Amino acid sequence: MRTSAQVRARRLALVSMAALGAVALTACGVAKSGTGGSPATTGPAGGPAPAGFVATSVTFVSADEGFVLGTAPCAHAPCTAVRRTLNRGASWAGLPAPVVPLGNPYDNTSQQAVWGIRFASPGQGFAFGNGLWVTTDGGEQWAAAAGPGSSIVDLEVIDGEVLALSDRCTAQSGCAPTETLDRRALSGGPWSVVTRVSEPRDIATQARVAVLLDGSSVVVTEDGGRTVARHATPCAGGSGSAGTAVAVTGTSSLALLCAGDAAMGSVRKTVYVSGDLGATWAEAGSPPFAGDPWGISAGTGTAQVVAAASGASWLYYSPDGGARWLTAFTAGDGGAGFNDLGFTTAADGVAVYGPVYQNGNSSGLPGKLLVTSDGGASWTAVKF
Repeated sequence: MRTSAQVRARRLALVSMAALGAVALTACGVAKSGTGGSPATTGPAGGPAPAGFVATSVTFVSADEGFVLGTAPCAHAPCTAVRRTLNRGASWAGLPAPVVPLGNPYDNTSQQAVWGIRFASPGQGFAFGNGLWVTTDGGEQWAAAAGPGSSIVDLEVIDGEVLALSDRCTAQSGCAPTETLDRRALSGGPWSVVTRVSEPRDIATQARVAVLLDGSSVVVTEDGGRTVARHATPCAGGSGSAGTAVAVTGTSSLALLCAGDAAMGSVRKTVYVSGDLGATWAEAGSPPFAGDPWGISAGTGTAQVVAAASGASWLYYSPDGGARWLTAFTAGDGGAGFNDLGFTTAADGVAVYGPVYQNGNSSGLPGKLLVTSDGGASWTAVKF
């Protein structure tokens, strides 16, 4: 299980920026999951998708083909479900899911649960959480697999390697004070530790580069985790500023989101860019003040998207490398937030708006998939 300190160190840490001021491209398990409580298992694999589905996590393997993990009403728990589209959300098919409940990576529990999905190709994919499940046939069957730790907070596939950010936890002693970035070959085999991290955010990938924000530094790999470099960020805690998210925007370029000076659901945000994978940084601009920062992503080095949420949820868009910022999406929802903001191509991006981390969705979160085809300038909710 996670300690409260580790929970606060994750994506929601900046909800209390006053305390801190006093201080990621979506890539993209031994029982089979062809039977069980998943709504998608009530018919043939790839069959019609039952109504009422809401989303938790998304992964696209091309501009058109993607998979979404979530939940829908069903007769037998746990009601976890997977949906697949071949036409960017115009239509959906239901697939089996690992027969475990949805969970929240920020809950202090060691019970088996799933909260993320990633596919490396149309056939090969992973579902992860408190456990790891793999598929080699496009999600028709899932098998339990050995993970690097008891809980996988985030997972990405890059350059023939699987990278996982994981906790080492036991029922007797709880979780280790640090998390680890681990890797294994996409084809299988043992896990090995890449590096230990104490204040990590989610892994970002693009263009054969993976990067992880760890407190006041970024950890960068260009070879799937075989070797890493660590560089300081400009948001190193001075003036109430802290790093909140990082994105890969090209073969040698990164975008970094720093934030600080919170006031009534608003936070000062600053974007920095690097053309040498974090060795040096330049200030690029400041997104609007409203909302606590949830993430940053970009299909190119010039068109950036920043997610924020507090009393509402926002996606801010810059068409010119951070000089100007526009509101591309907004919803007055009390701060439902986002998950898996990322780009598959320079123009095509996705995000889960109001992700649902509980079967039954008792909180009534939106659980919607948003897509953009213009680099983030506009976003549309697709129907499941």
